[in-house]
This record gives sequence, structure tokens and C-alpha cells, in this order.
Amino acid sequence: MGTQLYLGVIVVALFATTVANAEITVNCEKDSISITWTIPPKLVPYAARHFLGNCMASQFNVMPSGEGIAEFNYNLVDCNFKRLIKGKKLFYKNELTFRPRPRTSPALNVYPIECVYPRPEGWVPPFMNLGSSVIEGRGGLEFHMLLLNERRTAVAETNVIPLGSFMPIWATVAQKSHQPLLLLMEECAAATTPELQANSNVYPIISNKGCLLDSVKGNSRFLPRYHSSAITLYLQSFKFGLGEEVYIHCKLLAWDPEVLSESKKACHYVKENDRWELLDDPMQSSICDCCSRTCTTRSKRGDEWESNGFRHTSVLGPLIIVDPSQQNDQD
Repeated sequence: MGTQLYLGVIVVALFATTVANAEITVNCEKDSISITWTIPPKLVPYAARHFLGNCMASQFNVMPSGEGIAEFNYNLVDCNFKRLIKGKKLFYKNELTFRPRPRTSPALNVYPIECVYPRPEGWVPPFMNLGSSVIEGRGGLEFHMLLLNERRTAVAETNVIPLGSFMPIWATVAQKSHQPLLLLMEECAAATTPELQANSNVYPIISNKGCLLDSVKGNSRFLPRYHSSAITLYLQSFKFGLGEEVYIHCKLLAWDPEVLSESKKACHYVKENDRWELLDDPMQSSICDCCSRTCTTRSKRGDEWESNGFRHTSVLGPLIIVDPSQQNDQD
């Protein structure tokens, strides 16, 4: 079952497409895409300069009217499609371009293409199978924490972060034979050393049992989960330790997904609503009200879980935050 788009209007179906041109018809299938692009007669001599991503038209015909019909029939793993997971949706994104000049020059026309699907059941990011993360075991569980790239599709290839940009920090707990678990970040702080000492100078990020302080001062936030056992902290880089090696220290807690409280939560401040919001159920955001004061920590059930080793500390780094303006001044 596909979906087609005419005159910029989306026909609602299982899959969705977006494009802003009346001469383009898009049909998203399960794992492929078919596009028909009607080209005016004056551009027919430049048929080979029309692209889907890095793919040329798979077929091109000239109509009696003089118009050209470029057809693109490809799998979604071809043509440099970008695959993104956001919440419960899977996105494939690309562009149709007309490039009369060499590819080093800007395209003359650009039309966005997007296919939207329900997220596959049980999907996990491919980087979960990579061995470059921080992996530590405790209580029969494995904890992972790592830095993702900007698209959040793989492990970051650099640890150098421009000031003000975002650092997607991903953490998870491997559940194995355990019952479903909810991973929470109880506390996180940045330091310039891989080990914290009593006199260590730190930059608080999360405190008060899961309150993201940096969402008040900056634009940091938690991203929607794809699974309860993983959490992504979308952390805006800061001036603390600028130019030095910085380490992110986090206390992680594997918890019962059905039991949230003032002491077991993930909350960030939403400036547009001027309130704290609970990541896992905004309807229960009143749990986060204590982020403006002191959150209670009493929980008999919590004592039982934590004594069994479901709490763990992970360290990510070194990261190096740099100020591009200072670098430009030195060049």
C-alpha cells in the first residue's frame, strides 16, 4: 500500500510522502520508492542532470507534448536515503535535485522527499551492537553509555564538540532475561577528570533524582524513547572545561517501568510551557514539580531494587568542547 502526493496535498495512507511540486508524484512502498517527475520541454536536453540523492533517473521518456518523464524506481537503501527514527515513526528522507552545473555547484531546484512508516516492532539502533561504547556489568545487567553523531544513527566519529552544539548521549541497560526495565539518569555532572574526588570541580547537569538542570539554563532535553531500557540526553555543550578534556559522570538506575515517583523520574524543563515535564508520561508531570525544590527519596521498593545492584555509575569521555570563534581568531 503506497501513498501519492499531488499538488502538494498528502493522501493519507499507511505511508506518507512530502514534496512541494505539482509535477512530482511519489509512491512509497514497503522498502522501495517510485517517483515520476514531469520535466518541461526546455529542460529535456538536461535529463541526465536530474537526480534522486546520488541516483540518476532509472528511466526517461519524451512525451508528444515535448515534456520529459523521469522515473526513479529504487530501494530505500539506495541513493543516499537518510534513515531516521523519531519516537514511534521511521523516516526515510532524500531530495530530488536539478543540477545543470557540476555537483560541486549548488542545485538549481531542490524538492524534499520523505517517506514515513511506523517504527518496526522491537527496533533498536545499529550502534547497540558496536563495541566502542562504555559497557559495564552489574547485578547481571550490562550498562552502556556513549556519544552519538548529530543524526543519532551511529557512534560519533569525533570527540571534539563545538560550543553550543548538541551532544546526544545515549545510555541503555541490556535486559537479557530480566523483566522489562526503565533506565533513568538520576544524576549527571561534567568534570575535567575521569574520576570524581571530594574536591572535584564539577558542572551539574542532572540532579534531584532525575531533574535535568541544564534544560533550565540552556536548551538541553531528553529525547523521546524508542524503548524503556534506553534514554537519550540531548545535551547542549557548555563552557565548563572549554578546550580541556571533559568527562560526563552519570548515575544510572534500572527501574520498574510501571512505577514512577518524585525519586524515580526523568524530567526536563519546557520553556514554551514554563513547566517541568515528565519524559515518560507528560500527564504525570506533577511528579516533576519538586525539581524546583527538593524531591523526596523515600521508597521502600527502591531500597530493595537498588540493593540488588540496579544502580550503576558510568563515565563518558574524554570530550573536548571548543569555541569555533576563538579558533578562527587564531587562524
